[in-house]
Amino acid sequence: MKAFFVHFSFEFRTGVRNKQLLLMNYLFPLGFYLMMGFILVGINPFFLESMIPGMVIFAILAATLLGIPTPLVNARENGIFRSYKINGVPIFSILIIPVLTTMLHLFIVAVIIAVTGSLLFHAPSPTHWFMFAVIFFVTAFCMSGAGVLIGVISANARLTVLYSQLLFLPSILLAGIMMPYSMLPGPAAAISRLLPSTLAMNAFVGLAMGSAAHFNPWGAMATLLAGGAVAFGLAALLFSWDRRNAKRRGHPIMALLFFLPFAVGILAG
Repeated sequence: MKAFFVHFSFEFRTGVRNKQLLLMNYLFPLGFYLMMGFILVGINPFFLESMIPGMVIFAILAATLLGIPTPLVNARENGIFRSYKINGVPIFSILIIPVLTTMLHLFIVAVIIAVTGSLLFHAPSPTHWFMFAVIFFVTAFCMSGAGVLIGVISANARLTVLYSQLLFLPSILLAGIMMPYSMLPGPAAAISRLLPSTLAMNAFVGLAMGSAAHFNPWGAMATLLAGGAVAFGLAALLFSWDRRNAKRRGHPIMALLFFLPFAVGILAG
């Protein structure tokens, strides 16, 4: 347990000292939040209503999809995971510690956004703070699982960028962050429900902000939890200690099973 906390403390400090992680955990999401607050609110008044949850989701997407995968790939490529294996560090610790440290950084960012959103831009504050916190952690759990899974299946750091952007960009455009979900045409709205960010936004709106949800917010929460569990399970199954490890317990294409709970959620209504 002592080794776990030492590893956790090291990873947390790395998230502040490493320039790339500092950018993805703090500078990028907070800079984007301020830019959107000063610019987009005047252009799109609808944005103000969902600004706080939308920018919290953006921060989660940036830190998990853009921040988690590359360090995992670099550690594997540099033989760090192999040294961990020799010293008896389990796969669980390798996968979960970056997630826990990222979630702690994200919590700090979420508090900054939630507090300053009302003060700076007069954005509506959550009416149910407890549910706001619960949805935040559920969303961070799901997206962290996706980030870890991308890091595990990527053969090199360049592929992490490609895979991350394939999920990051649609999540920003279709999830109701930049425009209301109700404005999406039917096919786009249906496809967007395959994205965790859409379900997170719906849960925030219906359970934390006191507004009407577009579909079952509790079902969205359950789907996010299931998606996160599937992602971490797949990451553990597909994990390899180094690039010379020719044996895999599954093909990387199995990572697409991450979307299975979301597809089931659409069919269930």
